[in-house]
Amino acid sequence: MSPSESNQDPASIHDQRFTTTHWSVVLSAVDQASPGSEAALARLCQSYWYPLYAYVRRRGYSPEDAQDLTQSYFASLLKRKYLDRADRERGRFRTFLLSSLENFLNNEWDRASAQKRGGGQRNISWDDQDAEGRYLNEPVDELTPERIFEKRWAATLLELVLKQMREEFIVSGKVELFEAIKPHLWSEGPATSYAQLAVQLEMTVVAVKVTVHRLRHRYRDLLRAEIAHSVTTPGEVDDEIRHLIKVMSE
Repeated sequence: MSPSESNQDPASIHDQRFTTTHWSVVLSAVDQASPGSEAALARLCQSYWYPLYAYVRRRGYSPEDAQDLTQSYFASLLKRKYLDRADRERGRFRTFLLSSLENFLNNEWDRASAQKRGGGQRNISWDDQDAEGRYLNEPVDELTPERIFEKRWAATLLELVLKQMREEFIVSGKVELFEAIKPHLWSEGPATSYAQLAVQLEMTVVAVKVTVHRLRHRYRDLLRAEIAHSVTTPGEVDDEIRHLIKVMSE
């Protein structure tokens, strides 16, 4: 910590650092062509393309049209067309995404459908994943488009955090340990007991419990950091975590 920071209130320091998160960077640069803003927005879009694709599909569009529309919507975001409509007072990225996508679908279907996948526009990477394949594996239920978006948003956040944790364990050469303990990070009652894990990992039961406890703390820290990238104030992080838990429990 620098000398100037040591004389400041810790909450104030936290707020200053918070302004460097992805969505805050985007919003702070709405009125100026900031390269940092464009990179931050592209990163967020890459993370949340599938929840939006699932929303569009649940609205009744075909797989081809849903892919065209999702890509066209992201292209419009990268051109900053919708950013001036973002509300900093209610600036959660998921809320902005859904409301601006709804507006896009209502007002720009004709133009978007005239531009087939990537025609003359910038594409967002789909990470070589089959969007429609994922969608076909969604439960057959009565979820509204809004609810499936919320479900996929929550699942995407958890997947991103697990991916980060796994990469940390790959670096440390302990990926087998991570894979064994991963089911215990979110659920209190996975199939494998601590006693079974102890045998599998050649550890004592006490050591397994301590390791799970430590990794749960790391998991929560990474989750908070990931959520922080998609809100505008520190106080919204806890609200989003509560909302995520509610969505995942329904």
